[in-house]
Amino acid sequence: MSRDPHLNSVTLAELAAKGHLKLHGRTSGIQSPVTLFWTGSAVELNVQASGLWIEVESGYDEYESWISILINSVQVSRQMLNAGRHWIPVFRGMSRDTVKNIRIVKEVQAMSGDPGCYLQFHAVRTDGEFLPVEAKPYRLEFIGDSITSGEGAIGAKQEADWIPAWFSSVHNYTALTAEALEAEYRVISQSGWGVLTSWDNNPQHNIPGIYGQVCGLLSGPHNEMLGAQLDNDFASWQPEVVVVNLGTNDDGAFHNPEWRNPDTGQSYKQRLNADGSYNEEDLAAFEDAVIRFLAKLRQCNKEAHILWAYGMAGAPLLPAIERAVQAYRSSSGDKKVSVLELPAMTEETTGARSHPGLPAHQQAADVLIGYIRQLL
Repeated sequence: MSRDPHLNSVTLAELAAKGHLKLHGRTSGIQSPVTLFWTGSAVELNVQASGLWIEVESGYDEYESWISILINSVQVSRQMLNAGRHWIPVFRGMSRDTVKNIRIVKEVQAMSGDPGCYLQFHAVRTDGEFLPVEAKPYRLEFIGDSITSGEGAIGAKQEADWIPAWFSSVHNYTALTAEALEAEYRVISQSGWGVLTSWDNNPQHNIPGIYGQVCGLLSGPHNEMLGAQLDNDFASWQPEVVVVNLGTNDDGAFHNPEWRNPDTGQSYKQRLNADGSYNEEDLAAFEDAVIRFLAKLRQCNKEAHILWAYGMAGAPLLPAIERAVQAYRSSSGDKKVSVLELPAMTEETTGARSHPGLPAHQQAADVLIGYIRQLL
């Protein structure tokens, strides 16, 4: 990093105390340093300066962190982070007189399979001054799986390795939707997870089970120390719309082998009938999981419209989701719940790892933007 004597250093905690820092995504409330847990989480600053550096700390056992740097809402840098604590340049040589909006975004999902993976920011250095960051008029929350995590949204179509490089929170329908609607947003997502079970029939890997915590799918003593398992403070951030994009992995469970619990020996399997149709009992269990999750979402998000948006990787469970939503509406009297089918990816819009690419994310965002704009 430059040793320019004119650079001044300030911690993110000090910036936050002055109202000059905006955090995006669920946090534990600890700001010395700031920890980003979920994909799309970010630190945002307004700075009038010619240069800016940020002190970052990251670690991993298997899956490294990636970040994107946005200047005035445009992505100008995307990079893998080395393990350890070090300074990285955000920009330099720009006009000292203009104010730049800076957002440094976590590109990769919370890695439930790597307890050693974490991302933190300590301080910034600049030759200028910081200004307040204005709040946007709306708030959106997105809940989903690998699609919502942006898996395959970046990278060549032939890429098949399961690595952090092929995740992107920026080239993602969540970011595209929020930007068009002038909304702050949060993402709760995990590859392979579902409403009732994961793609491989593991009932422990379901989003409703961890929704009430800051980032409950992260394990290990380090994540516990960072506050990942703390109860989330829902009162501090209430969205106008909650978008749920789950069901793809629940469908996958019907088509994959049983999962056996290594501790108990008990097996779990979502079954198909001999003719290939869904087993009625197991389909009912999925629908019941949808109903229970809707009730939990309403408990946590008192006034939000809950929109179940599904279909980017096909929509085989759409009839079951529609039945479950209608059953919840009828039993609860809650009318602020609806279902929206999203455009399915095609051969032309598929990205890396056989997941939706950026064109597919843009198509989904266009549909969501039109629908949510009416709600707002």
